Amino acid sequence: MQSLETELENARALDTDDLADAIETIGFECTRCGACCKAEADDAHTATVFPDEVRDLQAATEYDWRDVARPMPYGLDGEGNADADDTTDAEPAGETFEWALQTDSCGDCTFYEETDDGTGACSVHGDRPLICETYPFSVALGGTSQPMGEAVDEEGVVRAHECEGLGRDISREDAEDLAAALKERAVRELREAIAVRDEYAPAEPDDGVVVHDSEGAKRPDGSAYEG
Repeated sequence: MQSLETELENARALDTDDLADAIETIGFECTRCGACCKAEADDAHTATVFPDEVRDLQAATEYDWRDVARPMPYGLDGEGNADADDTTDAEPAGETFEWALQTDSCGDCTFYEETDDGTGACSVHGDRPLICETYPFSVALGGTSQPMGEAVDEEGVVRAHECEGLGRDISREDAEDLAAALKERAVRELREAIAVRDEYAPAEPDDGVVVHDSEGAKRPDGSAYEG
């Protein structure tokens, strides 16, 4: 397995023309089905978001941090610190290493809206995070996110994940825009992973959750964790 630093150099060396060629070959057009924004079965929608993207969404919506993002649930203790005889749902506790977009009571992305004709819409489309901008694609580099399960198609280093819009014609201009965003996301993800690794210090919260991101340890409301 290559180091994160090596994978970062590989990401920076990605040729956007090659990425655009791969995207054109696979083909893609968003059908606005909303599947990538909604809960899947019993699993809530989970899309990673960088801390500065959370702030951008805050600025665009005037929401609080918690309204925009939640701690990535994977690895957290769902039992929290509740007493054994507590009959209420306990809050999660522990450490996690990413932020995810907040969800509504149905498990859908909090920014997802469904129009009268049944198609999906993003209420913050112009400010959406890179993971949303580049879905359903990812690049085959260690340390980068691979959303929504296994790849269903591959072309070079480009992976395509399940989406009903795959296989449709895409213009060269749109493919190039998507390729540039895909490269940017790969670089950002690896820089984030390196910073999290370098900044990490074990946290032992008495209660609740600590999120480690590239800016240090935080509480779920985005404030700094003072261990």
